[in-house]
Parts: sequence; structure tokens; C-alpha cells
Amino acid sequence: MSVMAIVGAQWGDEGKGKIVDELASHADYVVRYQGGGNAGHRVVYGGEEFAFHLVPSGMLHPGVKCVIGNGVVVDPKALIAELDQLRALDIDISRLYISDRAHVVMPYHMVLDRVEEESRGAEKIGVTLRGIGPAYVDKVSRVGIRMADLLDPDTFRAKLASTLTQKNRMITEIYGEQPLSLEVIHTEYVGYAQRLRAHVCDTQTMLQQAASEGQALLLEGAQGALLDVDFGAYPYVTSSSTVAGNASTGAGLSPKSVEHAMGVYKAYSTRVGAGPMPTELHDADGERLRELGHEFGTTTGRPRRCGWFDAVAGRFVSRLNGLDSVAVMKLDVLDTFATIKVCTGYCVGGKVIHSMPANLNEVNMCEPVYEEWPGWQTSTAAATDWNELPENARTYLSRIEELVETPLALVSVGPGRGQTIHVRDLPLK
Repeated sequence: MSVMAIVGAQWGDEGKGKIVDELASHADYVVRYQGGGNAGHRVVYGGEEFAFHLVPSGMLHPGVKCVIGNGVVVDPKALIAELDQLRALDIDISRLYISDRAHVVMPYHMVLDRVEEESRGAEKIGVTLRGIGPAYVDKVSRVGIRMADLLDPDTFRAKLASTLTQKNRMITEIYGEQPLSLEVIHTEYVGYAQRLRAHVCDTQTMLQQAASEGQALLLEGAQGALLDVDFGAYPYVTSSSTVAGNASTGAGLSPKSVEHAMGVYKAYSTRVGAGPMPTELHDADGERLRELGHEFGTTTGRPRRCGWFDAVAGRFVSRLNGLDSVAVMKLDVLDTFATIKVCTGYCVGGKVIHSMPANLNEVNMCEPVYEEWPGWQTSTAAATDWNELPENARTYLSRIEELVETPLALVSVGPGRGQTIHVRDLPLK
């Protein structure tokens, strides 16, 4: 195969990093296509844990080229820190390429992210305060600074001077904060440009050529489809399009190039930040899921909200993305539960529905309708084959497969590389 998109199929934190790392041994390129440093992709390899935020999760495979696509917003300071950590581990970072069309997260984006979130009071969205949303706002408003601009000090200074005048007015007059210095920012970011210059290039031409030659490309999404700016529970969403339809655009490829879309689900549900989550548990089961699953944000460290698997949301995502296969993660977290629930519908105003409403008030009113399934109460961590899973675990997974209307391809039973059961063959080289 040529191009495969990996999509988060819930509210993020599903385990995309592990799946990308697992499949990257069959890839020539791994490409991040959206989001920014708000992503937290955790990969466990050789007893070590790696947290990728901007660097694609294929970086631990020596022969794989990793690309930060045009759809990503890049914090150069954070990226350099991430690269320095990898270099200290003797990982070859010359294999990283950054699109010259990717937009840059600037200091005023971080200031605005913080003060705007604070101004929302009780209606906070729960953003990571890394400037991602304001950077995408500037991109759409056509006042953003791109990596290509950053490499030209004169162009960068002219754009920065124009934009900073406007931003400083907002920062000082509306929010009462101190203005930012043009000279300080320009000097600092020109320094970042010099550090990153060797990595910045015309990545879309590189990837288009690779795809035309039949090389294998994995397109890696950040966040999850239920946080998509169009299809999530707006406004409790991220600032970019997280769905498979944006994978080709964010990488600079033709829409026809994506041949397979895989959705990554947890065997239960989690969410970080504010916004509706119909199956959220506020009881001992929810706390147990959090503790057993180590459900704390890779980027922020915030405790994740936990609940049972939501098949209404899962089917919504599968249809929206045209998923060809699914991976179910963290099955082992459920090993000790005597009973496991799956949400198959929502009760709204006394009526059971099987789709996700667009109206936020209706979403907030959704009460989950559950099926109950017997647990297996034995460890799955050592299973390497479908038939080695307990019968009740196989029944549970088959029910998820049926409810989301997509073939099950992978099952994760632990955080390490190799702790993944391949149920079906995937179209990889």
C-alpha cells in the first residue's frame, strides 16, 4: 500500500502513538498532519517511555523518515527541546523534515491562549495553553507566520512588526497584560530558525514523489475525531480538523492518495478538558479505570475523565472517517472487572436516539443506554494471538466491532512494543 491514515476515534489519548510506532517498521515515512505541541503521543520501547509532542511517533525506527506537515502549527522552542532530548539518546534527528508551509506558534499566541481561557470563567474549554488555537486563528485570518517566513530574517521582521502591533493592543488594552518586545522575539526566533533550517523543506513534493513510487506513508493525527472543530461538541473542540478527510490536506497529498483509514479506540472512554462525555463515570469504576489505565495527560499531566465505551460516538466517528479498520487499545485495563458496560444509545427527553446531536444542550442531556457484558477476570497482557484471549474478551471485542461497523484489526494488551495482537492483515508492505 502507499498511504494509510491513523485517526484518533474518541476524544484523544487513545494510543495513536503506540499504533504508529507499531506500524512504522512497515513504513518509509511517518507524517504528522494537524495539531501542534498539544499532542502527547506516548511510546514505550526497550523499557523506556518516550513522549512525542511535535515529532512524529515513527522516530524510534532508524530507517523511517519523519515529517511535520503543513497542517501542523509548530512551536520552534518546544520542537528544539524535543529534538535535543532525542539527540541525547543517540537518535538520528536528521531524518526529521518540517514543511516550509507549516505555521509558527509565537509568544503572543501563548499569552492570548492564557488570557482568553481565563476570561471564560466557568465556561473554560480546558485548552493546553500552548498557543495552538490562536496560531490557527492567525492562519485563517491570513496574518500567520510560516516556517518559510521564519528562515528569512527580513521577511520575518516585517511580518512580525505588523502582527505584533495588533496583538500588543489586544494584550494591553483588552487584557491588561504587558506588551511583548519586537526585538526580543525577533532575535529569539531568528536563533530558532538557524537551529531548524536544515530540517525545513518542501515536504509536500517529497511526499507526493514517495507516494507515486509506492513507498509506504503513515499519516499520524493528533487529538481525536470527537474533538474535530466541525464535528466535535462545539465549542469544546480543538482548533483543527482531526478527521481522515484532513489527513491528505495536512500532509500536502491528493485526497485520492489515502488508501486506508484506521481508527484507534480505547476499550473504554476517556476525555481531558471540559465538554460533554455521556458515559463519564463519577464513581468507583471511573476511578478504577483511571488508576489501572494510568489516565493522566501525556502533555499536561491532568487526570482524564473516564467512562465506559461509547458505541454511539464510536459509530459516528467510523462513518465520518470512512474507517477501513479499527485498533482497540488498553484491553488489559478491563481485565479485573466482573461486569463491563457498553453504551448503545442515548436517552434524550424520554426518547432513545442512536446518533450524536449537534445541539450542545441536547448533547448535555444525553443519558447513556447500556448493555452489560461479563468480564473475563484474568490477565490478557501475555496474549499474542486472538485465540489466546479469554472467550469473554473476544465476545466483548466482537461486539465493539459490530457496533462501530468496522473490522477489528489490532488489539493492544499492554503499553510495550509487541504487546499488540494482529487480528487481520493490514495493507502495509
